[in-house]
Amino acid sequence: MRAFRTVFGLLFTVLAALLAPAPLLAQNLPYHIDPSARDVQADLSAVPAIRFLTTADYPPFNYRDATGELVGFNIDLARGLCAALEVACTVQAWPWDQAARALEDNQGDVLIAGLGITPETAESFAFSSIYLMFPGRFVMAGTPVSAFDPASFAGRRVGVREGSAHAQFLTRYLPAIAQVPFETEIAALDALKAGAVDAVFADGLRASFWLNANLECCHFAGEAYFRPDLFGPGMAMAVPEGRDAVRVALDAGLIRMKRSGALDELYLRWFPVSFY
Repeated sequence: MRAFRTVFGLLFTVLAALLAPAPLLAQNLPYHIDPSARDVQADLSAVPAIRFLTTADYPPFNYRDATGELVGFNIDLARGLCAALEVACTVQAWPWDQAARALEDNQGDVLIAGLGITPETAESFAFSSIYLMFPGRFVMAGTPVSAFDPASFAGRRVGVREGSAHAQFLTRYLPAIAQVPFETEIAALDALKAGAVDAVFADGLRASFWLNANLECCHFAGEAYFRPDLFGPGMAMAVPEGRDAVRVALDAGLIRMKRSGALDELYLRWFPVSFY
């Protein structure tokens, strides 16, 4: 997880300028939270305030902008949850290597910083509902087409980051594709733009930032592939074991934000080219 955070932080630094508004056409939205679900029975009398802990090194989710202000998707989500639940809220940044311990030591109530959901972390923390996942996506050049069948790519050249989970996906599910390895996903996407490969299969989030600056060239093709065993289970908030009232309140807040449209608005604000 630390390596991923470092690599993605460097990538986002390079691509930060690409967050300028892009043309919003038909956009697919995350649907991990069911807006038609009955309100979770949260005892908000037991949660008069929520102390969120985060980090400042994980853009675009939680980081400091040029003025030093703590910003990001997770920061806006934390504040949106407090508004939906009508409870007071604070957000405090900690170094990544201290954040989980600070939560264990009761320095906060919730960690919203991209902590991985693993058997090890599950021993110390309970997790909210997953609110965002990172699918694999095909990217192609040219004009978008209504139908895309990756099986028809047998023998064609598809760029992929060497040694990545996305390369494993192609090996496992589409072995007839001719993989072309690249050191980074951006290098693969640049090769697509130059016509050196027929498509790229990559992390949808990272590809979306690249696409935001290359809409005249390329587009997502086909469906989003969610494979938790390869691409990870997604993002959720961590709370200490035994803090069920806080965890249930977070889930209730997510349902309210999805129902009101606030969660979708937040997603499109930070990710104008949807990777879903």
